[in-house]
Amino acid sequence: MPSPFDQSYYQVRVEWGAEGLARLAPADIVVVVDVLRFSSTLVNIVAEGGSVELADARIWSSNGADVATAAAETGAIVLVGGIRNAAATARAVMTLQERRAARTSVTVIAAGERTSAGDLRFAVEDQLGAGAVIAALTDLGIDHSSPDAAVAAESFRALRRALRHLLTASGSGRELVDGVASTARMLEAGIRPATTEEAAEPDAVDAVPVLRDGAFERFV
Repeated sequence: MPSPFDQSYYQVRVEWGAEGLARLAPADIVVVVDVLRFSSTLVNIVAEGGSVELADARIWSSNGADVATAAAETGAIVLVGGIRNAAATARAVMTLQERRAARTSVTVIAAGERTSAGDLRFAVEDQLGAGAVIAALTDLGIDHSSPDAAVAAESFRALRRALRHLLTASGSGRELVDGVASTARMLEAGIRPATTEEAAEPDAVDAVPVLRDGAFERFV
């Protein structure tokens, strides 16, 4: 029997983490949103013509990589979105829908963060990133959204002018200031991590990572 929480009635859905993905009805497309580091860094890399193996991405951002892995296992097309490429992500979804010539369901997963005990916790940056993607989908007419998705979109619209402050002042943003070890791992791997300020720039990049054969590359 369908669950009242699977959002299956709606074309655009939103949830948190791999656990949330498992609660939802299967979707044609899953957009992974892990704004600080994972999404924003991958966007920069593919925009410059590069690609990243999923296994390598997991070394510096396990939250987003875990969601991407779980999404791929459902058979969905896996895109990576956030504040930095929300409009481009929505256009990619529209392109995929046109190629399929059929109504296409979209699940947006905010990756969230993990506590020291491994529990999933809310992350303001991923709420805003998911909302940015959903708002951009609505702008293109893909707007049969679940109540959860509508709330995320409107939170982004209402707080758009305060994005930089919200991300840098958030717990995750403040944590990154002290994240010397994770930054060093990325630099050693030849990857320049996206800054919190970059992650807060709406539609700064016109590129979308897509997961194909275990690697993230630019969607075309």
